[in-house]
Amino acid sequence: MTPTLPFLTGYPEPLLAQVRVSIADGTLATRLAQRYAQAHTVRNDPALYAYAMELKQRHLRHAPLLSRVAYDGRLQIDQRALGTLTAVSRVQGGQLKAKREIRVAVVFKTAPAEMLKMIVVHELAHLKEREHGKAFYALCEHMLPRYHQVEFDTRLYLTLLAMAQSD
Repeated sequence: MTPTLPFLTGYPEPLLAQVRVSIADGTLATRLAQRYAQAHTVRNDPALYAYAMELKQRHLRHAPLLSRVAYDGRLQIDQRALGTLTAVSRVQGGQLKAKREIRVAVVFKTAPAEMLKMIVVHELAHLKEREHGKAFYALCEHMLPRYHQVEFDTRLYLTLLAMAQSD
């Protein structure tokens, strides 16, 4: 049976064929484990907030503040959004206040360190660039060199997780 690759839609067929072969011969999981051997210690919401704020301070010092960064169990790997940036505006005492929150899918609590960083960098980039355009991805690449490779590998990782859950 040919595995479906929902996290890899839009990639060229020759690349998808290579992925299918790697899945079939069992080498994909081994290669990802070797490439991303480093785990992270960001296991709870306060640690995730501190982690995101450190990245924001290093790369986006003048971007709007974040009021919250948290893991969200409602974001599932079968959905397209693995992280979200939301802004809620409220009127307080005649002033308009905006609270910005980043939510990261709970699956990244146990993902490799670079994959968590990729999701956080992606959501932080939305503070400056709303749309997924050239400037957005240039900012992501600035904050995380090899961003595109880590994003692709995260898609492979999520594919393997989805396959394991369906077994």
